[in-house]
Formats: sequence, structure tokens, C-alpha cells
Amino acid sequence: MRTIAVTGATGFIASHTIALLLEAGHHVCGTVRSLARPDAHAFLTGLPGAAERLTLVEADLLAPSSFDAAVAGCDTVLHMASPYVMTVADAQRDLVDPAVQGTLNVLRACARAPSVRRVVVTSSMAAVTDEPDKSVLLTEANWNTTSSLTRNPYYFSKAEAERAAWSFVEGEKPAFDLVTINPFVVIGPSLTPQLNTSNAIIADLLSGKYPGIIDLTWGMVDVRDVALAHVRAAETPGASGRYLCAGDTVTMREVVGILRGLDVPGQRLPSLGMDNAVGSLLVRLMSYTQPGGVGSYLRSHVGRAPRYDTTKIRRDLGLSFRDIRQSIVDTVADMTRWGHVGR
Repeated sequence: MRTIAVTGATGFIASHTIALLLEAGHHVCGTVRSLARPDAHAFLTGLPGAAERLTLVEADLLAPSSFDAAVAGCDTVLHMASPYVMTVADAQRDLVDPAVQGTLNVLRACARAPSVRRVVVTSSMAAVTDEPDKSVLLTEANWNTTSSLTRNPYYFSKAEAERAAWSFVEGEKPAFDLVTINPFVVIGPSLTPQLNTSNAIIADLLSGKYPGIIDLTWGMVDVRDVALAHVRAAETPGASGRYLCAGDTVTMREVVGILRGLDVPGQRLPSLGMDNAVGSLLVRLMSYTQPGGVGSYLRSHVGRAPRYDTTKIRRDLGLSFRDIRQSIVDTVADMTRWGHVGR
């Protein structure tokens, strides 16, 4: 069994990953921002195997030597901590710096730790593209080159962080090898009561926040599949490079249809059809009245459908993806349990 460090241990994907690592018998050292409130981490320390094989330590993405203690003695490090919000007051300070400098601080700590042999970084499809083109079949060779501090700043932060990771490995030639997992929109049951950004898409549809059914097509993937991808990347000796991690594509109209069939109490699903040329034009015009990150996302995604090839992750890591429609059903059941919907 291995000793594996996981940064951002309380995160949506990270917490599921830790549960799988403990189930597999690994020893895990997870980083959190603060240990001052043990109740905030009780869902982790209460996992099966946690009492014997989970240690939590404090770490700060922007503190240069903050991760040294976490990675010491580990043979594998999963860097999963990074901010995920669409709109911020200062994109450089709130998104890019934590993503890029945090990644570099973790990699430098790993380079100083002679035991580390593999680092797996949670990247994103945001590092692959920020404006899907149905004529392009996306693979691990594609890179997002269009995002900036003002255009899809979250996407920019993920692309810059992953570029920084590969540049570090190429330039420093550390003893470890690097693997990145690039998931699309991650949904599914949560181990914590906090509503994450991806599941909020479904909660917002149910609560009436959308003016109509917009021509948006999402690539979605179940959090349990993404967690397994990280575990497989840690355990598979031949894993290498980038891995697109995405299940089915699904349109907003399809998601609304699934949600309508669930008959969630108090639901206010959109019914006005705006998934047409006129509706898309209106959405693009309305996008300029939205917060910056939301506005640029709408302008670059409305009317566009992503296409991607997940052959590599299926072949190398033996991963298969859950039916995303069932994942939507599971997500709603879980959000109902936590009180996010159905009130």
C-alpha cells in the first residue's frame, strides 16, 4: 500500500478520492486550510479507515514551503486544491495566483521530497478549450489558447496552472513523473453539505434562475468516476501525460426533461424555448448584463456543442463512465438530502 498526499482534501472531487484511497488500503495525508475547527473535517475523519490511515495537515496554496510536511514520505501526490468560481473581484489575485503559484509550490515541495515518484494534478477541460467547436474532436493534444483575465478567467487559471506544471517538469526534470486529469463539468453526490459550483447548475435550473431553456450543451462526468480516475492514475505504473475525463454530452433541454420527470417539490424549471437562433442572440445580448465570468462563459458557449475523444483514459486507466442521466438523478437525490432543492 502507498502513502499518498491529497491537497484540498475537503473538496468535492478530493473527498471522494480520499474515500477510495482509504478503501484501497492506502495511507493518506490530506491538506486543509485550517485545523482550528475539527467539525469542518468530520466527514473526512469519519470515513472508513480514516482513524488508522488518514492524517490532516494545514497548508496554504500561496505559502512557498507550506506543502513540505504534507508530501514528506509520500510516494504519490494528488494536487487537487484550486479555486473554482466563475466570477471574482480580481481574477489574477483570486483565481490565477492560487491556481498557478499553488501548483508550483506543490511541485517544488515534491521535488524536495526524494520519496515522491508521481504527481497527479487535477486540471480541467477548461485547459483544453473555452469555446467548443463541434467540427473539432478534442483530444489530449488540444490546449485552451483563448482565455484571459477578462475572458473566462476561471478557464484561464486552469490553463495557466497546467502549463506551469508541464513547464516545471520539463525544465527542472524532477525525480517524479506528472499526470493530469482533465474533467468536464463534474456532478454527483457530495460528501459534504456545501453546494459546489457544478451541482449548482442543476440546483439553479430547479430554482428558476434561468429565464428559459438556453442552447447550452455540457460535457458532464460523475464525481465518482473522476475520483476513480485519480486513483487509477496514482496506481497505474504506465499512466502518463494528460487524460480527458468526460462522460456524455447533454443539452440544457435534455437536463430539464430529466428534472421534470423527477417532480421535485417546489421546482420552477424553465419552459420558454430559447435554444434557437433568436434565443441565442438574446442570450448573448443579455450576457453583458451578467457578472463578468458568467457573461463571458455565455458568449463563448451558447450555441456550441463540445466533442471529445476519451479513448486514452479508457485504454490506459481502464475507466468507463456512468450514464450521466442517472448521475443527474443521483445528484438531485443528494441535493434534496442536503436541503439544496425540494424546499
